[in-house]
Amino acid sequence: MLQRIAKEALSGLTVAIVALPLAIAFGITATGTSEGALVGLFGAIFAGFFAALFGGTPGQVTGPTGPITVVATGVIASHGLEGAFLAFIMAGAFQILFGLCRLGSLIRFIPHPVVSGFMGGIALIIILGELDQVEQSFLVVALTVGLMLGSARVIKSVPASLIALVLMTVILRFGESLLRDVRLGPVPLNETIDYIGKIPESIPTLSLPDADGSMFVTLLLPALAIALLGSIDSLLTSVVMDNITGSRHQSNKELIGQGIGNAMSGLFGGLASAGATVRSVVNVRSGGRTWISAATHSVILLVLVVGLGAAVQYIPLAVLSGILILTAIGMFDWEGLRKAHVSPKGDVAVMFVTMIVTVLVDLTVAVAAGVGLALALHAVQSRRAKASVAQDDTTTYSIEGPLSFLSVDRVFTTLRGDHSDLSVSLKDVTYIDLSGTKALLTFIDHSHERGVTLGLRDLPPHVENQLVALADDSQRDKLKAVGVKA
Repeated sequence: MLQRIAKEALSGLTVAIVALPLAIAFGITATGTSEGALVGLFGAIFAGFFAALFGGTPGQVTGPTGPITVVATGVIASHGLEGAFLAFIMAGAFQILFGLCRLGSLIRFIPHPVVSGFMGGIALIIILGELDQVEQSFLVVALTVGLMLGSARVIKSVPASLIALVLMTVILRFGESLLRDVRLGPVPLNETIDYIGKIPESIPTLSLPDADGSMFVTLLLPALAIALLGSIDSLLTSVVMDNITGSRHQSNKELIGQGIGNAMSGLFGGLASAGATVRSVVNVRSGGRTWISAATHSVILLVLVVGLGAAVQYIPLAVLSGILILTAIGMFDWEGLRKAHVSPKGDVAVMFVTMIVTVLVDLTVAVAAGVGLALALHAVQSRRAKASVAQDDTTTYSIEGPLSFLSVDRVFTTLRGDHSDLSVSLKDVTYIDLSGTKALLTFIDHSHERGVTLGLRDLPPHVENQLVALADDSQRDKLKAVGVKA
């Protein structure tokens, strides 16, 4: 027991190191001031702690994320920090209501291309938002990105973002003058380097934002937008966690935990947050499997906040821009983009429409547009709405109908079980979309990891071709093992 707790605590320390620069960067981006460093950190501390304590995805780490930061930036610009904190509290209340109304299960109906397009759009928004800093301090941003890429290859035990943050801060603290007039050929760069500056050193205190009835009405839609995006972002991370651990999260409990976390974050002056995919994956890979590791990450950040202002003031804003840009680049579904030419054309269209609408219009509109287009394409491809699963005997199943985003969760939940041998007939699968293909490949991976002898029978050519086209190199041998001609 003590050994398990020690391992969880060590994993929490690792995640806190990863989260520190990201929380500062997202906080400053959202507020546009040095005060944002604490706002971002308080979000990671309070939303992270209470979401871990009350959430439904063991080991999931909550903190400021790209989608939330994009929406929060607009709310802060329009209503100030006090209004934004009230919106975060209201968003938390909405999320608790979502959980109590059992809306969490709706996440299973969001198609994979919508998720890819949505995250790609958010990445573009973040990159576009950092272009001013790139123009002002190009060399510093470039050196930060290069240092992160290089250190990630050489040093595995320390997060690349932390290495870049510390080294670039030290280098610029003592060698800033060397970069003031760096020449690339005959043209000087004339770098202008801005720093975070002094931030207040304070222990967070509970405070209810001042507001009247009209303010609640004004903030209703922004709070609902934060709640919806935070819920989608968190539950998508929960799905990623399920895929890694082979477990199954409790979506409605997770929404309640996220709601409590965001309400507490707003009360303590922190940024609204959501389940953070990168930090959660780091936690799992470091050995974190329970709420203890995720909560420990928040406690460690709280310890670091006390007296942090003196050190943080020397961090160059261009270094944070480099960290954010590389983080945003990692948000793109590069595998999906690389295989767009062999993916179903309709799914590719859904991905790009969602991405474009995210950048040009609005995040919530983008998700609605993507899901609507996916439903229309599904209706054209198949008259039948969902696939069904029939159990022929103890270890033999048959799937019938369209294996699409509308049915993959129910189909593979049925197929999961305490099996040592499993045979699945796909003879009557009339149509398979990108979500169905990805889910089937994931099911094959999990069966292999659990030692289940899986066989796929009677594969129609369109299903077999799709599996082979979208499988990565590590999955091809597994496809051969289950009966696919890869």
